[in-house]
Amino acid sequence: MDGQAKAPAAGTVLNALATGTGAAFAIEEYTTATVELDDATGVTGHIDGVDDGDTRLIERCVELVAERFGDGQGGYVETASDVPMASGLKSSSAAANATVMATLAALGATERVSREDAARIGVEAARDVGVTVTGAFDDASASMLGGLTVTNNDEDELLARDTPDWDVLVWTPPEQSFSADADVERCRQIAPIAEVVADLALDGQYHEAMSINGLAFCAALGFPTEPMMEAMDAAGVSLSGTGPSFVAVGTSDQLAPVRDRWERREGTVWLTHTQTEGTLTDV
Repeated sequence: MDGQAKAPAAGTVLNALATGTGAAFAIEEYTTATVELDDATGVTGHIDGVDDGDTRLIERCVELVAERFGDGQGGYVETASDVPMASGLKSSSAAANATVMATLAALGATERVSREDAARIGVEAARDVGVTVTGAFDDASASMLGGLTVTNNDEDELLARDTPDWDVLVWTPPEQSFSADADVERCRQIAPIAEVVADLALDGQYHEAMSINGLAFCAALGFPTEPMMEAMDAAGVSLSGTGPSFVAVGTSDQLAPVRDRWERREGTVWLTHTQTEGTLTDV
């Protein structure tokens, strides 16, 4: 019983650490999961190109799906990704979603669970293994459903979904930042600002929401605001997740001068686009 799926990465509109309300949008960079189920006891995982990578999340995803939609099968799961790990681009959510859908495909059970509930399985697995603070249902839902989602992460509830058509510029510095290590108490101090951002996002004012979020969370998480200032030509810009990546959105003309500035920085700058299809099993 084999299955394969690929899930998109995502950028941030509103970080959920302050209030539990978050918003994210899928982008055209992917993590692919391949699952092979058998009668073995337990699940073994591997991350392509990362021999000592932490595979607990993807293994737990297989376990949860096999327990609920199969007969508790074991087996093997491998992920391969274009998304840099611990960069704020939702690599964990993409890996979880791809693994959940690949396992459902291996069991022939993709029609037995809604996409929202499939995302919730990945969120549950992430909480079980401790790789998330908020549960990251905003990131998971954007990656699973595609487009932009606004969520209540405390209740794993989808509040709104939209399908913006944006070019997306990403700058990823060479360092990593693990979301589980974020200073949650410091983030909660900016809750009044996050509430304003949530209202803007629910009102469809995504660009303004992003930029306010970015400035606030740079301050809360100790990231420099200069990359934000260099991207004010864009329609919107934000620190993505708990960093260190920044994402700017708009038209290619708006993003061209931002790219020129960001490319003077150490790290990687790349142009992509919003993704509206979500996690794909026909790969």
